[in-house]
Amino acid sequence: MSDDTQSLDLTAIDAYLRAHLVGYEGPLEAKKFAVGQSNPTFLLKTPARNYVLRRKPPGVLLKSAHAVDREFRVQSALADTDVPVPRMYLLCEDDAVIGSAFYVMEHLNGRNFSEPTMEGETNATRTAVIDEMNRVLAALHSVDIDAVGLSDYGPPGNYFERQLSRWTKQYRASETETIADMDALIEALGRQMPADDGQRTLVHGDYRIDNMMFEKGGTRCLGVLDWELSTIGHPYADLAAVIMQWQMPPGKEGRGLAGVDRAALGLPSDAAFIASYCARRGIAGIEDFGFYLAFNFFRMAAIIQGVYKRALDGNASNPERAMRLGQYVAVFAQNGRRALQG
Repeated sequence: MSDDTQSLDLTAIDAYLRAHLVGYEGPLEAKKFAVGQSNPTFLLKTPARNYVLRRKPPGVLLKSAHAVDREFRVQSALADTDVPVPRMYLLCEDDAVIGSAFYVMEHLNGRNFSEPTMEGETNATRTAVIDEMNRVLAALHSVDIDAVGLSDYGPPGNYFERQLSRWTKQYRASETETIADMDALIEALGRQMPADDGQRTLVHGDYRIDNMMFEKGGTRCLGVLDWELSTIGHPYADLAAVIMQWQMPPGKEGRGLAGVDRAALGLPSDAAFIASYCARRGIAGIEDFGFYLAFNFFRMAAIIQGVYKRALDGNASNPERAMRLGQYVAVFAQNGRRALQG
């Protein structure tokens, strides 16, 4: 089997789509997207139209991880809201078809920015894209979860307590060595947990510019992608995730804005982005933002540790990149401790 169709049985997929997807006609070709460490994602090409398939990876998986059924559900629910998402076509939960669950969705014919610096774009474009990113985030957190049928999409209670417990367990399950800063960060987050303020919204869980598709030649968002970590939770987790990403070094690995002259590129400061978000949601400001930022550093460290462990076990979607990412677990833990103290 070629690299492009890594762990994807085209004959089985073709037969399944012919039987279940209205309007589908082969022949079928597939190309695996290089990005995406969690759920392998493929471009399905046919003479009439293209589709995108996301599947659970093969191998032994952590409990509750790689929930493609949840991705399918949440994007289906958002179809008629102000949050742009691709159209969902079908979900297959029968592992016998290709070895794991998968779903097929619309292929968005747009453009993706891998980094917030948006190299080669004008300042006006950068400003507009980031403002659109801000608008969509506020819209996401304003979705009426009861009206769209997602009130049971996440359990009740303190979101951050729940998430700290979940990701600590995930981290311990994939731990390959003792990292003192990670242990200290986990303890400090539990000790400095803010009181629950009652906000309960849909959260994306991995909201950043490279998980968004924009129109070609424009700045309108066509769709927010990669909903695997979505749940009902606290909106500040998503907002702080954006700021966390921007504190990373620029370039293909960090994909951040650390040390970048943002004003010279038409990019907002952290404070300006937060202020715009608060204005859109009608809130005065955010206390204890350092906690939310630290939490995101912790969770990303736990996620990266899982990716690294899958690489060691031979189950990573992109093994070479997964091995490199594994070296950043300690860095994220250190940044989390600094955010909590600052």
